[in-house]
Amino acid sequence: MSELLVGRHAVMESLRAGRRHYYRLWLEGDGQAAPKGTLAEIVNLAQKTKIPTRHIEGGIFDRIRRAQLNPQGVALETGPFPYADLDDILDLTRRKADPLLLVLDHLEDPRNLGTLFRSSEAFGVDGVILPERRAAGITPAVSNASSGAVEHIPVALVGNVNRTIDLLKKQNIWTVGLDLGQEAISLTDADLSGPLAVVVGNEGKGLSRLAREKCDFCVTIPMAGSVDSLNAAIAGSIVLFNAYQARDPQEAIKSD
Repeated sequence: MSELLVGRHAVMESLRAGRRHYYRLWLEGDGQAAPKGTLAEIVNLAQKTKIPTRHIEGGIFDRIRRAQLNPQGVALETGPFPYADLDDILDLTRRKADPLLLVLDHLEDPRNLGTLFRSSEAFGVDGVILPERRAAGITPAVSNASSGAVEHIPVALVGNVNRTIDLLKKQNIWTVGLDLGQEAISLTDADLSGPLAVVVGNEGKGLSRLAREKCDFCVTIPMAGSVDSLNAAIAGSIVLFNAYQARDPQEAIKSD
């Protein structure tokens, strides 16, 4: 079964990662004008990997727009997203001094998922763990929302998030959940150094009770405004950035 990635960043990053099986690259137009910029990079990558390239006006691009997506003149027909095995991600963490993982407890919105993958790639996350059921998976919409960042990150599907948290703790990986409960400590007081897995809950319900109880500790983000919570993707991104700072202070952004 094939998928259709659209948008220049998603297509280019997928080709750069080289993790999928590629069938065909579609370019909008008659092919008379030479591609420029990002589109030229995409065409060059496709030629290097011998992916057939076809020019077309309308057709598949009209269908993409009817689905309320902006193809930006390019679409890539690929195989499905290649999930990793959880064991492969755990093996990677054993070989790193301070691994950083992201665990998503039934996040449902593909846009939120895409945002978290974009942040994960930027802040050095080594792997992402998703539940197999009742949650968003890696679809073309997620790849597009992440600007292709998801194509570079190992992602594992698991049957039970709570058992996975237990497994991570047995691997000496601390687990920190995002929560608004009274027992949560302020992010400014949290130690996010060392092997760590950040657990982000559902957009509406937050962390499940069991996931919250299984985490080593939970953090809340201090806020000055009137709204009592942040979007799950924004909150998760803030915590990932703080974990990134704790790992590599030389690369942290310094304020004046």
